Parts: sequence; C-alpha cells; structure tokens
Amino acid sequence: MSALPSSLRPLAVASVVIGVFAGTAMAECRQALAMGLDVSGSVDAREYRLQMDGLAAALNSPKVRQALTIMPAAPVDLLVYEWSGPEDQAVILPWTTVVDEATLDGIIAHLKATERRQATPGTALGLAMREGVSHLATRAHCWKRTLDLSGDGKSNLGPRPVDVKPEIEGTGITINALVVGADAPSFGDVRQAEIGALGRYFQANVIVGSGSFVEFALGFEDYAKAMARKLERELETLMFSRNAPRLRKIRSLNNPDQ
Repeated sequence: MSALPSSLRPLAVASVVIGVFAGTAMAECRQALAMGLDVSGSVDAREYRLQMDGLAAALNSPKVRQALTIMPAAPVDLLVYEWSGPEDQAVILPWTTVVDEATLDGIIAHLKATERRQATPGTALGLAMREGVSHLATRAHCWKRTLDLSGDGKSNLGPRPVDVKPEIEGTGITINALVVGADAPSFGDVRQAEIGALGRYFQANVIVGSGSFVEFALGFEDYAKAMARKLERELETLMFSRNAPRLRKIRSLNNPDQ
C-alpha cells in the first residue's frame, strides 16, 4: 500500500482514534455536515481554486474552528463532494470526525491540495441533492444532519430540484444553500438582480427543513467570507436546539467537578 500524502496523515490518525472509541463517537455525533460544491462548466479554473481555498479558509476562521472543536465528546462529522453533470459527483473528503485541532488542520490542508478533475459542464442540481442525502443517510446516529449546497446557476440536467425536494422533506435532513453571483458583471445592478433571482430559485426549489436558509456570495472572491458566515450559523443553532439536555450531559462529562 502506498504512503498517504502528508495532508491526509492527520485524517488517518483520526480514523484510528475513531475506530478505538467507536461506541462513544458514534453515539455522540453532534452534527453531520455534507458539503456539495458546484464544479460545473460555469466554474472556471480560477473560480474553482477560490471555492476550494475559500472553504478551507472558512473552516480555519476562528469562530468556525471554535464551533467545530468546542465539544470533543460530541464532535462534528464532515464530508465534501463535488458535483456537476449527472455522472460527475465525486467525494473529495470522505466522512471525517473532527476530534481535535489536528484533524481540522488535516482537512484544511487536504482541501488546499485538491486539484480540479475533469468533469462535464452540466448542472445536475437535483442529483446533487440526492447525492448529499445519500451520504447523510449513513449518519443517522448524529443529532443533526445538514447538507450544504454551493451553486452559481440553475439546474439544466437530470431531475428538477423541485421534484427532488419532496423526497427529502420529512427525513429530518436540512438543506442550506450558498448562492454565488457573477464575479465581473457589466453593471452592479445586474449583479444584484441576477443573484437575487438565483437566491429565490434556491429558496423555492432546493432548501429543505426547519430553519433552512440561503446565504449569498457576490462572487467567488467573496466565497470564503460567505461560507464562514453560513458555517457559523449552522453550527451555532444546535446549541439552542432540542438536544440541550444531551449538551448538558456532555458538559458534565467534560467537567466532572461542576
């Protein structure tokens, strides 16, 4: 077996830890986050890099780092996949439990080192929704399951998102979206109108679940900041959810003198 790339070694160590403590980790998964990134033909090489590095930067932002690592007894599971045409969904980060800062550092390094693969130019958004839900179906033990979909255009191949949405309603899975506007529109008002229309499309056809929302990035240059805002919002909502008794239990385990 070939040696793992250095960026993935922390993930391998985390996998060993998870295997040893499988009972505790599986029982106390706080949240599963599956993140689907649009790599369709409308996303060029520069925008792809801004998106991938932007996700890495968002995970590395102080508030997101704290939210991901604040409860080691009830960690967050992360998965990242890319989507474009009907045959072009690909996992670039398999399910990884964020057990500590080192694991998060390994995830960030892996994303930064990820290079663009060949993909068809279509935008199969409905299939991207199904792909994310299929990954989250393996995380039924997590208290909350969230699918993040980033996109800069409407679906033009495969099943329509509006027809896929009813399949997901009632499953307990939440879908949130990050809508990305054009980087260099001719007129500012055009940019606002286009991103507003795309946001309404995702609102009506894609997002699912109580408290689901659409975040906006004015262009891929704004992707990192928009993603950080979205992750902060997603990770903080659990602190006030119906799982509060479980959270108190975790705090007691971490602070036995209290």
